[in-house]
Amino acid sequence: MTFSEILERVGSMGPFQYLHLTLLALPILGMANHNLLQIFTATTPAHYCRPPPNASAGPWVLPRGPNGKPEKCLRFVHLPNASLPNETHGTTEPCLDGWVYNGTMDTIVTEWDLVCSSGKLKELAQSIFMAGILVGGPVFGELADRFGRKPILTCSYLLLAASGSGAAFSPTLLVYMLLRFLCGCSISGITLSTVILNVEWVPTWIRAISSTTIGYFYTFGQFLLPGLAYAVPKWRWLQLTTSVPYFIFTLSSWWTPESIRWLVLNGKSSKALKTLQRVATFNGMKEEGEKLSLEEMKRNLQKDISLAKVKYGLADLIRVPILRRVTFCLSIAWFSTGFAYYSLAMGVEEFGVNIYILQIIFGGVDIPAKFISILSMSYLGRRITLSVVLLLAGGAIFSLIFVPLGEKLGVSPSKPHRGSCHKLESRGDPEFQFC
Repeated sequence: MTFSEILERVGSMGPFQYLHLTLLALPILGMANHNLLQIFTATTPAHYCRPPPNASAGPWVLPRGPNGKPEKCLRFVHLPNASLPNETHGTTEPCLDGWVYNGTMDTIVTEWDLVCSSGKLKELAQSIFMAGILVGGPVFGELADRFGRKPILTCSYLLLAASGSGAAFSPTLLVYMLLRFLCGCSISGITLSTVILNVEWVPTWIRAISSTTIGYFYTFGQFLLPGLAYAVPKWRWLQLTTSVPYFIFTLSSWWTPESIRWLVLNGKSSKALKTLQRVATFNGMKEEGEKLSLEEMKRNLQKDISLAKVKYGLADLIRVPILRRVTFCLSIAWFSTGFAYYSLAMGVEEFGVNIYILQIIFGGVDIPAKFISILSMSYLGRRITLSVVLLLAGGAIFSLIFVPLGEKLGVSPSKPHRGSCHKLESRGDPEFQFC
């Protein structure tokens, strides 16, 4: 008798499984918020150099670049009056007194002036978050093998809640980056434990469905994020709003049972038996659960115990030829997929359209894509499906090179107006008029 057969005896798809999957899926709803959070918390609003403190009131002429647009990183040393001819080639200097931002936005960019020469620090913050995901994978994977899936899941929820909430109170950009790094680490821990605890407690025939269902929670989270960002425009409050729910998930995870295989393989068979009996009672099969014995369970899982005695490590992925080939191919596929996805997802601001609507469209594409992928893998196989979607994605991205700039942004190209002036209302500053 295998573990799947033992699971059938205690109820393979009963009330316990539905509740179990719900508790695992709900936190995934918020993971999209953290992965894509900087789309909204790091938006760069309209900005120009702040006039000198001793500048007289009135409209101010800005230096203009070769394209005729006002410079955002330079100002005239001696600001000419707006009524005089525009001195495009006048002496300029950097924005020594900071910048004036559009008052409708409050982001980490306006908080720490991540524009002009400091603009790359915004991308660095997201890269450090992704580095946390990279580091968290092997670290939490090793800890999960040593201490169990459930404790790591609980600790990961708590770490994401604490570091995410702490990021909302960051006094400096360095502290913010450090806490975002910890957020990335915790997301890896949540992902690894969720995948294992999902597939182990459901029968084989429904694993693809349950995994896809959990994946759809991530998709729905992409719909939730623009709504939250629109309702909570302040970046600190948005950061806090997306993190606090994980304190609740930390408490709810105590109900989630530990992996039976892990318990048996680590000499905790008595606890594994009690867990199975608890599941049987929850599924209305208490009598079947009481029939299970410790000796029977050990005997039926003997094959798993024997296989667990053979220790494997990361070096085996390189040492064994077939594993080396598979690892190499999948690593390239994951790298190209992640690189393309996050380059597009995190660059929605550059599209020149409403980022809230565009993020909803990004999430909406996921719904048919996941459904078609499941059908394709079921009938065509995983290798053909992977090859086709990688070719389609690469071709679609490559074709963007030939799309005119105006068409990319959804606007018609137009010539700049040199003599135009506009007002910029800055948060905490008087109204400025730039020309």
